Amino acid sequence: MAERPALSTAPELVLQTETGSLVMTPGRDYHVGRDPLSDIFLDDARVSWHHAVLHPEAGRWVLHDDDSTNGTYTEGHRVQDRYVGSGSVIRFGNPADGPCVVLVSPPEPEPVPERPSEVSMPALTGTFRQPTTVRPLPARSVRIGRAADNDLVVDDLTVSRRHAELRFAPGAGYEIADVGSHNGTFLNGRRVTSAPLAPGDIVGIGHSAFCLVGDQLQEYVDTGEVSLDVQDLTVVVDRGRKTLLEQVSFPVGAKCLLAVVGPSGAGKSTLLGALTGQRPADHGTVLYDGRDLYHDYAELRQRIGLVPQDDILHSQLTVRSALGYAAELRFPQDAARDERRTRVDEVVRELGLDQRAAQPVHSLSGGQRKRVSVALELLTKPSLLFLDEPTSGLDPGMDRSVMHMLRGLADDGRTVIVVTHSVLSLDVCDRLLVLAPGGRIAYYGPPREALPYFGFEEWPEAFESFERDRERDWAGDYRLSVQYRRYVSDAGVQPHRPREGPVIMTPPSPPRSWGAQLGTLVRRYTAALSADRTFLAIMIALPFVMGAMARALAGSELTRETAMNALLILCVGGVLTGAANAVRELVKERVIYQRERAVGLPRSAYLMSKVVVLGTVTILQAVVLTLVALLGVDLNAPGGEGVLMPPLVEITIAVALLAFTAMMLGLLISALVRKEEVTMPLLVLLAIVQVVFCGALLPLDGVPGLNQLSWLVPSRWAFGAMAGTLDLARIVPGDLTGDPLFAHDTGTWLLDIGMLLVLSLLFGLLVARLLRRHEPAVMRR
Repeated sequence: MAERPALSTAPELVLQTETGSLVMTPGRDYHVGRDPLSDIFLDDARVSWHHAVLHPEAGRWVLHDDDSTNGTYTEGHRVQDRYVGSGSVIRFGNPADGPCVVLVSPPEPEPVPERPSEVSMPALTGTFRQPTTVRPLPARSVRIGRAADNDLVVDDLTVSRRHAELRFAPGAGYEIADVGSHNGTFLNGRRVTSAPLAPGDIVGIGHSAFCLVGDQLQEYVDTGEVSLDVQDLTVVVDRGRKTLLEQVSFPVGAKCLLAVVGPSGAGKSTLLGALTGQRPADHGTVLYDGRDLYHDYAELRQRIGLVPQDDILHSQLTVRSALGYAAELRFPQDAARDERRTRVDEVVRELGLDQRAAQPVHSLSGGQRKRVSVALELLTKPSLLFLDEPTSGLDPGMDRSVMHMLRGLADDGRTVIVVTHSVLSLDVCDRLLVLAPGGRIAYYGPPREALPYFGFEEWPEAFESFERDRERDWAGDYRLSVQYRRYVSDAGVQPHRPREGPVIMTPPSPPRSWGAQLGTLVRRYTAALSADRTFLAIMIALPFVMGAMARALAGSELTRETAMNALLILCVGGVLTGAANAVRELVKERVIYQRERAVGLPRSAYLMSKVVVLGTVTILQAVVLTLVALLGVDLNAPGGEGVLMPPLVEITIAVALLAFTAMMLGLLISALVRKEEVTMPLLVLLAIVQVVFCGALLPLDGVPGLNQLSWLVPSRWAFGAMAGTLDLARIVPGDLTGDPLFAHDTGTWLLDIGMLLVLSLLFGLLVARLLRRHEPAVMRR
């Protein structure tokens, strides 16, 4: 149907349905259909997706059937175009019992009630349109929390059992006070400990918002049916020399499934970062149901789910175990195990994973793994769900299955935005956003209108045109189109809100204490390692193999012929044991770390979990390595004594600290590289460097450059400590063993051991610094 000019002389009417009413003003058209984004949404199979249109014309309202399958009826007759007015009864899909709407004249206007002042137009939002509950304000304190004995119970697992208090002071009014909650209490989007309340202020607790209105406390619950208004997003890099997104604006309605497509380099991932707050736009605004997402990010981030392209799960764990650990990390510390388990069971059933819950994640198909990743994000009941290339690498059947799953999630009351290269299942989406190179909008609207708009029959032709016509102003052409007026400029839910000043986003706080987070991470990492049989076999075998080699060289006694080689093998074994354990651990979990860091996981807790688990394993391996190599061997120490302790104990300490320091160096390499494949060659290089610079092959003392460089090599200090224990210069006289770091005295031995500890700390600090590079921008402190 062609667009007609809307004349303001048509009367204002109220359209009443079984579920509510809508005031129709003569400034625009009103679409009726089964599309959730329709102005009048009718959830009935007999109603077409786009069924009919009510539009003002010549001072009256015209009902136009939009080529529906089952027809539009007034007074029992099927109509194509018909004037309607107050008293008209319209049925859709069936003249007898089809969904019915009635048009009536509006009642006399009533005074507009007070609403939250932080939302510019509450009536146009899903959350603030109507209070969920209204309570009289008592002249006393009101306890708020998840526990049943609170005055105001909030049934939300992201809320602590004892969360906050609304306190009353005679003559001073009310104030909100946080009482040690884990996810925080927010006032107008900012986390507070205690603060006075003014009328219209929004107090955010979990998915609920509370507002003082007169002598009432109004509660608004975010049930998921929220809109998203994207206004003029622009992202520039290289100090403004390169634009990744340029003036991107579009509205996303509640329960909408939006697909974002475009050629490589069109800014799809950049847009995803801007919409989720991971990398805020340099200019422009994102309105989450009328609220500035960037300003209120610390509160609203709990309502945003993000599924990256790569799986965000430890593949060795079972589905239920992986979701259970994720629930521990994301829910408050006072959430009981049964509460978390119940929520895990709910999302498992919702995603159809009941039969797969006991399977290891790595044994699932690609589509099933993606369902598990989505299930992880659904734990906290997000209203906005973003997915980055969820069908990448899947066959067409799995592609279709995943997209239908997303369609179902949107129909259940969420806004779902999916970035994809696939165009196979765009028909299940409500809206399609096509980005042209340079991050500009080439099209936004229903998927079925996209190809006709571009003038092509197939998508490959459309993408080729982007490459071929690089000088074409795709965004300018779209702004002049009917689609832009219908689906962007006339469809915006919230008024334009230009940003004032730079973005200052408050990073989210962890929902649990540092110690609790560390405990969960340690248990999860231990479980993942224990389930990896290949890794376990290597961990067990390596110290025995290296220890056996060292023992073969040592024989029954360390002599001039055997001592140097035995200590060298112990150095190599310690380095390989520690570094091999850690060199892949950070790079292979990078996507998992990025996502968990975005929801508040402390960087230090994550790194410490690796140090605790891998350090324990590494030290045990080093002890086994040393005992296999030297237990029962005559170490030939001076008088059978070490520097401070028995010789075997001192050597074991040196090897254990060497292995631990090598493990930290392995973590450093893992944090430094971009791909897991390059870690093995670097491990070999690392072992060679340790052998060359340990002091057993080359004279290093007094050699400018080499001597200073060797200070950064852990094996240099470990070999020195072992040589000092045995007084190696006495057993193997020569220039090499005359190194001052090999001296058999307390000061030198403690220096060697101390330097291993210093290097471990240095490598740990560098790892923490490198981890920061891979975090969302808002989390980089």
